[in-house]
Amino acid sequence: MIDAESGAQLWTDRLASDRTDLVKAQREITGRIARSLNLQLTEAVGRRVERDGPANPDAQDFLMRGWALYYRPASSASRQEARRDFERALEIDPQSVRARIGIGTVLVDDLVLRFSSDLERDKARAQEMLGEALEREMNDSMAHFAMGMLRRIQNRLNDSQIELETAIALDRNNARALQQLGVTLMCLGEPEDAFPQIERAIRLNPHDPNIASYYWAAGSAELVSGRVDDAVSLLTKARAANPRLYFIHLWLAGSLALKRDLGAARSAVAESLELRPEVSSLARWRAENLFYTNPRFTALADKTVYAGLRQAGFPDE
Repeated sequence: MIDAESGAQLWTDRLASDRTDLVKAQREITGRIARSLNLQLTEAVGRRVERDGPANPDAQDFLMRGWALYYRPASSASRQEARRDFERALEIDPQSVRARIGIGTVLVDDLVLRFSSDLERDKARAQEMLGEALEREMNDSMAHFAMGMLRRIQNRLNDSQIELETAIALDRNNARALQQLGVTLMCLGEPEDAFPQIERAIRLNPHDPNIASYYWAAGSAELVSGRVDDAVSLLTKARAANPRLYFIHLWLAGSLALKRDLGAARSAVAESLELRPEVSSLARWRAENLFYTNPRFTALADKTVYAGLRQAGFPDE
């Protein structure tokens, strides 16, 4: 893909497929291209708006810039900027469904990644924005995707599954919805069903700037399934892709300890504590993530990630 204004190459890729099932191969290739081009076009337009400035500052300019910022590697600063742009879009166009979806999506992501400074306030605002968006537009995949994450945060796991499956039915190329469906299924105690969803998300979107979350989800599902070697490999990739997310270090610590690499496991715990000192025990981790208290998940975690963290010196209380 070439930028017609500058002649710069924006995107190129090579794709391989299995010729024994051409229909499946065609679906996967077209899905991956569609997803990649959507991300690249959003980023390109966002850069143009940043460069030129909103000479005619309509809501669409702020929306495009907000989505470009949202799709960048996750950080508190980039998400704050994205939210400011979505809020400006809503100020200009108070009826905007897309602005509501943008605000709700950023708020939910901040809650998941612990960038939020006021959890209860942000949960309430996300519920308001996404609820209003879905009242006006029931067939928006991103709105259902964000609502699915919010329902998991609220420990409404069955509702989370329904919302995320709806998002995928509306857009089969929504790789983030596939990844998040995998996380919800894992929390429901179904990691064997979770992994294929996450694997499909990675195939669809292997160059996502936030690929760390995909690798983390896949590694976590592998770990609670008892496949420790695969978990270590995937979680190590997740840490390399984004070392700023504390929970990646905790999951990696659990997997390393199960391999008897206690030195590396303790180092990973220390890195997690440096990033988020509030989460200093399994009790505190579960209190922040109530979806980890589902009995079927707990039964698997007690034998895998929790057992490994205990071996690494991470206390129960």
